[in-house]
Amino acid sequence: MTISVVAVLVLAVGYLVAAAVVPFAPASASTTTYSAPTSTVPDLAFPGYGATAVEATDFPESLRTSGDTKPRSIASISKVVTALVVLDAKPLQPGEPGPSIAFNAEMQGLYAKYLAVNGEVAPMPAGLKLSEYQTLQVMLMKSANNYAGSLAIWAFGSLGAYDRAADSWLERQGLDHTTIDEPTGLDADNTSTATDLVKLGQLALANPVVKEVVGTKKVTVPGAGEIENSNKLLGLDGVEGIKTGTLDEAGACLLFAATYERGGRSVTVVGTILGGVDHDSLDVDVQRLLRSVADNFQVVTLTHAGQTFGTFSTPWQDEADAVSGKASEVLVWGKTTVSAKAHLDRITLGTKGERVGQVRFTVSDHDPVTVPLVLERSIDDPGVWWRWTNPFQGA
Repeated sequence: MTISVVAVLVLAVGYLVAAAVVPFAPASASTTTYSAPTSTVPDLAFPGYGATAVEATDFPESLRTSGDTKPRSIASISKVVTALVVLDAKPLQPGEPGPSIAFNAEMQGLYAKYLAVNGEVAPMPAGLKLSEYQTLQVMLMKSANNYAGSLAIWAFGSLGAYDRAADSWLERQGLDHTTIDEPTGLDADNTSTATDLVKLGQLALANPVVKEVVGTKKVTVPGAGEIENSNKLLGLDGVEGIKTGTLDEAGACLLFAATYERGGRSVTVVGTILGGVDHDSLDVDVQRLLRSVADNFQVVTLTHAGQTFGTFSTPWQDEADAVSGKASEVLVWGKTTVSAKAHLDRITLGTKGERVGQVRFTVSDHDPVTVPLVLERSIDDPGVWWRWTNPFQGA
C-alpha cells in the first residue's frame, strides 16, 4: 500500500470520525400568531334616577357609574361609617361580644330626641347594659338612631368627639367626597358620592364583624327585643348586605353587596343606588342591576392544552411544535383584552413533553398568566449516515 493511499484512508477515517461527532447548531425556532379571545362591552341595567355605582371586588376596572356624580345625602348609610369608626377605636374579633355598654341618661335621652323627628328608634329600658356587638346589631340591622348615637358617645365621649374621629377616619380611608356630621344619618348634610360608597361597602365587607352583622336577618337583643334587618333583599339573589337609608332629602337608598359563584370561584359585587322613590321599587332596581352585573362575568379560555405557539426546525428537515403544556382560563368581567408573547428556548434535540419555553398572557384587569410550552413530538438525532452525507451542515 503506497503512502498516498494510506494518507487518503487516514483522511477519510478522520472525516468520518469528525463528521460523526460534530455538534449540531440549535434548531431554528419561530412563534405563531396568537388569536386572542373576544369579549363584549357590559350592558348594565342602571335605573334612570339618582346616583348609582357598582363594582366587582377584585376586578378594579369593573367600576361603572350612572346618574349624579356629586355628593348626595346618604341617610342611614351613615351608620356604616359609625360602625367602622367605632370598631377602629374599639376593635372586636369575630365571635367576641366586646365590652359592656351601660346606657346612661344622655343616651336614654336620645330616644325621645330622634323619635321627635320621626327617626327610627329601638327600646332602651333604664339600666340596660349590652355588649358592643349587640349594640352594633341594633344600630345596623334595625337602623336605630338612638343606638347609633349611644355607640358614638360611648366610644368617644361625645357626639362632637365622634365627628372629629369620623373626619380623621374618612381622610385615612381616602373617602374624600364623603362628609359625616353626626352618627345617625338624620342630618341631610351627611353626604357622599356613589363611588365613595362602593369603597365604603368594600371596607364594611373587609371587617368580619360588620360583615356578619349586616348579613344577619333576625336576632333577639335583651331590652331592644326582636330585631329584623331593614334590608329586605338579604338572602335573595346572593345579597349579603349592607345598609338601607331613608330620608326626605335622600330618598330611598341602599348600599348593597352580593356574592356569586362564577368560573369555580366566589365573586362579590358591591354597589349603591341613591335617590329612589321608595324601597319596594328600589329593591326591584337593585335586583335588576345585580343580575346584569352577574351576567357579565365570563370565563375566557387563554389556551387549550396542546395549542401550538411555535415550531422548531432542524437542518435534517425535522420539525416539532411547541405547544401549551396545559389549558388555562381566567374569569373576567365585561370587555377584556388578551395578548400573548411566547418565548422559545434554544434546543437541538428533545423528547416529547420536554419543556422548551413559555407563553405569557397579558389580560386586562387581571394578573399576567404564564403557561409552559412543551415539545409536541421528539426531535431525534438524524444518525451517523446523515452526518456523513451532509458534512457539517448542522454545525
